Amino acid sequence: MDSQPPKPRLREQFQALMRAHHYSIRTEKSYWYWIRFYLRFHQMRHPLELGPSEVNQFLSWLASERQVAAATQNLALNAIVFLYTRVLERPLGDIGETIRAKRPPRLPVVLSHQEAMAIIGQLAAPYDLLASLMYGAGLRVVEASRLRVKDIDFDKQLIIVRDGKGSKDRTTLLPASLIAPLTERIELIRRRGQVREPFYQVPVTVPFALKRKYPSASSSLQWQWLF
Repeated sequence: MDSQPPKPRLREQFQALMRAHHYSIRTEKSYWYWIRFYLRFHQMRHPLELGPSEVNQFLSWLASERQVAAATQNLALNAIVFLYTRVLERPLGDIGETIRAKRPPRLPVVLSHQEAMAIIGQLAAPYDLLASLMYGAGLRVVEASRLRVKDIDFDKQLIIVRDGKGSKDRTTLLPASLIAPLTERIELIRRRGQVREPFYQVPVTVPFALKRKYPSASSSLQWQWLF
């Protein structure tokens, strides 16, 4: 009689589900960090041996002993709920009243235009351009660092943000003051690729099945990272 293949380990199940639903790598890493923390807190018992009371105990400990921020406690809760609901298919139900991390009132620190430009002026290339995109186009750090050449639409003066927050695409305005430096940046990338600098001979990553459909895409100028 043929033996059945071994059941995937918990982490393999978790990763397969996260990637099947196209969660970002950052979310995957954050969720797994808190799932692993939760299991270690309970001496590495299998999560099916644990339940709402153990989740309550862990979250309360985070607030009272570790004194984490409210957002951190919520992230840990989201990760654990994902584990039980999506991976194990055993919804937790009511976990009861937990000690909630306090969200202290804080006023946001907003730099004036002069202060922001002074900071950007202290940065070396290409970090000054990266910071200018974040400031002028309202991009997050990850969104700006993931920009490719093809994501800059000079004709419409738009920036296309791929796989942003919530795994959603969106567009934002391209500041007119950044057209010239971005054009120079793309020309620099093109020249370095033409002279076959070692850095630009390594194919870039391309999403999903695009590499099979267009084998040359990972080496084309349009798919190169801006930074």
